[in-house]
Parts: sequence; C-alpha cells; structure tokens
Amino acid sequence: MGEVIRAISEDGFVSISVINSKDIAERARNIHGTTPVATAALGRTLSATSIMGSVLKKEGASVTVRFDGGGPIGTILTVSDNEGNVRGFVSNPLVDLPKNAKGKLDVGGAVGNDGTLSVVRDFGEGEPYTSTSALVSGEIAEDFATYFASSEQIPTVCAFGVLVDRDRSVLAAGGYILQLLPGAPESVIDALEQKIENSVAVTDILKDNDIDAFLDIVMDGFNPRILERSSVEYKCTCNRGRFLRVILSLGEEELSDMREQGEPIEVPCRFCDEVYVFDVGELVFGG
Repeated sequence: MGEVIRAISEDGFVSISVINSKDIAERARNIHGTTPVATAALGRTLSATSIMGSVLKKEGASVTVRFDGGGPIGTILTVSDNEGNVRGFVSNPLVDLPKNAKGKLDVGGAVGNDGTLSVVRDFGEGEPYTSTSALVSGEIAEDFATYFASSEQIPTVCAFGVLVDRDRSVLAAGGYILQLLPGAPESVIDALEQKIENSVAVTDILKDNDIDAFLDIVMDGFNPRILERSSVEYKCTCNRGRFLRVILSLGEEELSDMREQGEPIEVPCRFCDEVYVFDVGELVFGG
C-alpha cells in the first residue's frame, strides 16, 4: 500500500503532492518481471500517474499516461482511477542497458526522447480530454514538468525515483509534483529554485524516512499545511466479463475458427498477472 499527501505552503503560493510508492513499484515488478531499468521507468511513471489521478475526485474518472519515446523499452502505459489506485505495463519489461555516465540506471536511454508524452483524462462523461507534449529526456520527471508547463501552462517541478536492490526488489520509490500557484512573488520563485538546485535525490530521502518526513524535507522553509492524505495501491480493474466481450467482438468468422480448433482460449491481462480461460462453448457471437 502506498500513500499520497497533498499540501500547500503557508503563504499559499506553492502546492505539492508527494507519494511513497514502494509497494506499488514492487507489485509492478513482480507482475511484469521487469529488469532494474524497466522497474525504474515504470515505477516513476506509476508514481506520477497516481498523483495525477488522486486529484480528479469525480467518481469513475481516470487518467491514462503514455510514453512513446522510441527507446528499447517501447511504450509505457499507466492508468489511475480517481482515488490514485494505479496500474501499468511496459512493452519490453526485459530491456537491459549499461548504467549511464553518472552510474545510475539509464532510464532516459531505455525510454528514449524522440517521441511524446500523452495524457488522457476521462471524467466518465463527454469526450475524454487528451493533451500531448514532446519528450525532452525520457527520464520521466523532466518530461512531466515539461508537459505541465507546455500543455497546462503551470510552472511545475517534478522528481521521481525508484531505488532497486541487488536482488532486483524495490528498496524505495516515490516522488513529488510541486507547482507554483498564481500570484507567487519573485522571492518565492527564487527560494524554490535555490531549493531545487540543492535538492537530494528522492530515493535517498525515502529509503530512510516516512512520507511525512519526506514532505517536510522537500518543503523545508515553506511550512507545508496538509490538505489531504490518501492510501493508494497497484490495482487492476480487469474482469472475466470484459475480456469475454472483447473476444466476442472479433466477429463470427474468427469465433467459428476458434470453435473448430476446440482448444480453450487463454487471455492474459497486460496490467496484472491474471489469466482468463474461456471454453469454446462460450464463444458464441452475440452471446
């Protein structure tokens, strides 16, 4: 189980959402069998998507995030409900690259930066709202900051991290989305820029501190006031009926071929480790 905290600075000029997503990233790793660099890329994206989903509030609303950067990891796709519960996958969970020049997992190299970050907000009625921005690094956090600045015109600082142990399990994961609110004076902007310049890596904080301490460290000097906290988890919404409807939508000709083969149809969910098995007798068009 993870946790998201939303807070605002004492002066009302800075808002922040922080997340501890260790359990979410570990669950994703266990489901998909990801390499360390894929765990980091997917874990960072899950953290951001969970935060973005948790502010939607409207029942049935969701946010879908998609990275297509042209790198060897392929597509990263994550989905959050309105409570911040999230799920996701990468096209190539087995991607493996040497560490980058800083000795860190080369997330940017795995994701690539020749492509886009797309965000779809679906409020359960009307047409979903889609916005897209060009990738700048493939490192996830920087790309989200660029997205907020270009697509939503909100000055934003993002930081996300996933610390992977030698046995490939997740030691720490989480991050934050920090945004300047309208009317913020230059003094606040200057103080924020200075803090960011001297900031410590997200996982260096989270591996030794709980989420409340994480918030206090990130917002040191801004006296944060907590507005809301919520529990979040890796949660898939798949079910047998939904997959059966997808199979039946293939049409009578293809269903007939499946029935003639006489073998049960196995359909794995891309988001979780569930596999649905359908007997040929269930493959009746319009059934």
